[in-house]
Amino acid sequence: MKKITLITLTAIALVSSTLGYTLFRAPTHKAKPAQFHCLNLKEGSLRNFSSPIHNIYGAGLAYSKHINETGSGFTPDSGPPIFRKHIRALGHLDDTVNIPTSKQLITDIDTFEPGLGKTLRKKYPQLPALLDYEVELGFVLLEDISLELLYDSDYVPKLGFFIANDLSARSLAVLGEGSGHREDYWGVSKSFNGFLPMIEKYWIPTTRQRASIPCITIETIVNGKIRQRESTSNMIYTPKEILVATHKKFPNQPLRKGDLFLTGTPGGIALYTPRWLTRLSNLIGLDRFSKLSAILRKDRSPFLKDGDVVEVRGQGLGSVSTKIVRQK
Repeated sequence: MKKITLITLTAIALVSSTLGYTLFRAPTHKAKPAQFHCLNLKEGSLRNFSSPIHNIYGAGLAYSKHINETGSGFTPDSGPPIFRKHIRALGHLDDTVNIPTSKQLITDIDTFEPGLGKTLRKKYPQLPALLDYEVELGFVLLEDISLELLYDSDYVPKLGFFIANDLSARSLAVLGEGSGHREDYWGVSKSFNGFLPMIEKYWIPTTRQRASIPCITIETIVNGKIRQRESTSNMIYTPKEILVATHKKFPNQPLRKGDLFLTGTPGGIALYTPRWLTRLSNLIGLDRFSKLSAILRKDRSPFLKDGDVVEVRGQGLGSVSTKIVRQK
């Protein structure tokens, strides 16, 4: 009897040790900032947006702290995940933004994935948006880019830089988990009316240099309290790498003058998922609805709600403030 007990205890200890290692082991690869040439804001000027904006693209998981807080992995040679925002997301200085209703959320995701709306209406009669903020350094293309130029190692694209808030309805983004193309669900979650409040001018450097950005502090302030603060010098990807990744994701879409690109957000968003929990949910095979249900049971107070004022700003580039309102 004692022998059986000893064997049982040994087995439990072995399983516990293995499970602990699986859940809490360090990531295989550690994300590191790119080697940037930091531009001096005194050596450039602010310009008004004038060219038509054709497309809005975004890069995800571009800061190590954000990768960690979302429980995501990092593969050095894969490039950033890229999504596309609808042009209707464009917002301007001091706009208000409506929180999407449950009906709007389900209608939009059902348009993207026909049939999903029926399931959501049954499971979540009142699906909340889980509205989240993301301060980002953006850049606008100031010239068309051919494929020949894009893949020329000596080519330096002509860019203007700006600050924006990449608002997201996280409840829809979660539905892309395990799909193999989760960034497309990110795009849906970020494409509601006004979901891209941005400053009215962009900054253009006097000279162009390879892998160059304004290395500035960017911040998100919600109701007067700082939620995000990070230096853009800690970004993992250069603008050129983001452009190449965009072409690979959308090979039939030319890179055109006026296209907007969001370079990713730092840590500090409202949606936080520790890596061990992500690994556990994948290990036991939780489907996307179970993951969404788990998030809906968590404390929702960090997410934006009716009456909140969220400001994003970038040192030397300006700020944009947005009031969040619930539709009557």
